[in-house]
Amino acid sequence: MLTDQQIEEMMARVRRLELKARRLVRESFSGEYLSSFRGQGLDFDDFREYQHGDEVRFIDWNVTARMNQPFVRKFREERELSVILAVDVSGSADYGSVTLSKREVAAEVAAVLGFSALHNGDKVGLVIFADEPILFIPPEKGNRHLLRMIREILVAKPTHPGTSITGVCDFLIRTLRRKSLVFLVSDFFSDPLDRPLGKLARKHETVALRVMDPLESKLPKAGKVVMIDPESGFETQVNTNNPNLRMGYEKLMRRQHEGAASVFKKHGIDSADLTTHGDTLAELHKLLKRRSRKRAR
Repeated sequence: MLTDQQIEEMMARVRRLELKARRLVRESFSGEYLSSFRGQGLDFDDFREYQHGDEVRFIDWNVTARMNQPFVRKFREERELSVILAVDVSGSADYGSVTLSKREVAAEVAAVLGFSALHNGDKVGLVIFADEPILFIPPEKGNRHLLRMIREILVAKPTHPGTSITGVCDFLIRTLRRKSLVFLVSDFFSDPLDRPLGKLARKHETVALRVMDPLESKLPKAGKVVMIDPESGFETQVNTNNPNLRMGYEKLMRRQHEGAASVFKKHGIDSADLTTHGDTLAELHKLLKRRSRKRAR
């Protein structure tokens, strides 16, 4: 149960995130978001007379028979998207060795993406997960709706702090009835990744935002330290002055990072690496620019 002081501090953080996100959306993100993510299909608009060059498959034969001349169906792009922010709040999400935790970075990114989506008329929903989906807020419009989602990301306390990418992917596939744009925000310290991400990417447009802390990729030389896995509770003492241990740890984390990247590439999932010590919004900017260039080809 949060104390009154903790709730007040949390709400102040949400308000700061709101102001920062709104400014970024106004200044740069909105246009790139629009060009990066388009509608998911075509809606019927009207009929018109057939013109030379029209595709025969769009001829409506019932109207043609009534009017005694060929008519085709007109369509317009369905601009509105359903955007789902799937955010990992497992035990490892609360780690941060610099200023922000991975959870706080995830909340900041969710705020920017959420306000960008609302600015462009899209609906936004949220799934918070750890070893299982914890909370689902269906896609809607409105600033109050989005602020509630940011607050939930910051305060969620999972009963079991493990991570299951399989669980959240299966939940999204079962729950989302229409094709949606899913931003999966996690450190992806979960096995397996290949099959669940492949299934999700086949049904929904999926973007992976991997949040990392610098100490998770490279151990400092700091003597004997006690390391605790925040998800399993496993505790061990290691001597970080040992160069072989540091080298082995770095290789292990590099393999994990490269393995996740290969899964993203295999299934056509666009991704960005965000860190607790870097300019996360600059990396998000680069992702949107890459997608814009890809769609312009």
